[in-house]
Amino acid sequence: MADSFSQLYIHLVFAVQGRHAQIEKSWKQELYSYIAGIIKNKGNKPIIINGTEDHVHIFFGLNPKNAISDLVRDIKNNSSNYIHEKNYLKGRFYWQEGYGAFSYSHSQINDVYNYIQNQEKHHASKSFREEYITMLQKYDIIFDMGKIFE
Repeated sequence: MADSFSQLYIHLVFAVQGRHAQIEKSWKQELYSYIAGIIKNKGNKPIIINGTEDHVHIFFGLNPKNAISDLVRDIKNNSSNYIHEKNYLKGRFYWQEGYGAFSYSHSQINDVYNYIQNQEKHHASKSFREEYITMLQKYDIIFDMGKIFE
């Protein structure tokens, strides 16, 4: 076979350190656009980015040449620097260590897109902690409750 083909859709989730409500509505779309640029510049396909004040959901098509851990590192480092350079906050901004990465098939794109698009509505009745634990359980991921959040 002369060419390589892939179809890898990843739903990435990570939180602000301490799950502090630091992502403000006034600049979150600029932050999401910046993150989309990081993803695209690494050869991936951003689909949707959204979240709330304390966490972010990123859905993208993964280029198989990229390791998810390297991409997450770059997104977190570069977006933190961006927040500091723009002086969006008086204090320092950090992302929590760790992340969740979940794969989906092409047939699930619309469902995941709609889920991420409606984050604020979704979190009116469910905390990020509840959401994240539900996701881990849904995918049968073994986790230590004492280690998923700082």
